Amino acid sequence: MIDGATFKVEKGGDRLDAALLRRFPSSTRALCREACAAGDVLVNGRPAIKGLKLRGGETVLVKSLAEAGDNCVRPDPSVSVDCIFSDDSLLAFNKPAGLPVQPLTRHETGTLANGVAARWPETVRLGDRPLMAGAVHRIDADTSGLVLFARTAAAFDALRAQFSAQTVRKTYLALVEGAVAVGGTLENDLVHDQSVPYCRMVDVRRARVADPGTPLHAVTQFKPISRTMCGNEERTLLEVTIFTGVTHQIRAQLSLAGMHIVNDRLYGAFAVEGMMGHALHALAANFVHPVSSVPVEIRTPYPEWAKVN
Repeated sequence: MIDGATFKVEKGGDRLDAALLRRFPSSTRALCREACAAGDVLVNGRPAIKGLKLRGGETVLVKSLAEAGDNCVRPDPSVSVDCIFSDDSLLAFNKPAGLPVQPLTRHETGTLANGVAARWPETVRLGDRPLMAGAVHRIDADTSGLVLFARTAAAFDALRAQFSAQTVRKTYLALVEGAVAVGGTLENDLVHDQSVPYCRMVDVRRARVADPGTPLHAVTQFKPISRTMCGNEERTLLEVTIFTGVTHQIRAQLSLAGMHIVNDRLYGAFAVEGMMGHALHALAANFVHPVSSVPVEIRTPYPEWAKVN
């Protein structure tokens, strides 16, 4: 952390955030912008915006500026974690619906990664994303279930390589509205729907998207395993296996196929009063252990909404 540093701008032409990064290369552009937004950078005694064009000769006071090494997950022991597997290289957790996997900024607490960092501090510096704290993958905040963390750099690299190669078999449970008689395989090319102010995935061939970018191919298998009634509404419990790791893959593909996950209002389901999250649960993962190279399966318990007859 850089505190109370002062320097003189020798020549003009730079934006303030660029000048800060040049002066303090141990920081990052994002952290320089964050410091400006927080009022922690004064130019000639006054708070200045990140894009201020410097003329030369100004005096810059940096009251506080984080360095790249400071951009990490803060331990938060108040977050309860349900550890279902632990050895010297690997941790597995059963995450409840409503709990984010990771913070979005270094100041945020109250996520699974914050809770893990408080109990396994060796995870904090692991991985290629500083706010993941060793998590090798993510699931949506409103999705419950399995999340894997590494405890060593070697384990992180080995596990991430398996996820990148799409050799990790991930199994989910999804409770959907209506009756589903047979299973099948879904394939879609998904892109972000930029017409909404939050993340939602759509099929590039079915939706008009002004600037879709590169579509992401998603492959999902599903099969019905039980049915239940909720009032006058029939519901079907599906076992879902994914072979790719596209954002919102299961939620988007099931919705596109007319199978709306219960309480997933973003993708067209009816709201369920009092229900936390939506009825999607990361049940299990099959992969190769990062140290022993032995095939491993880690499973979580069924959530309450999946315990149907």
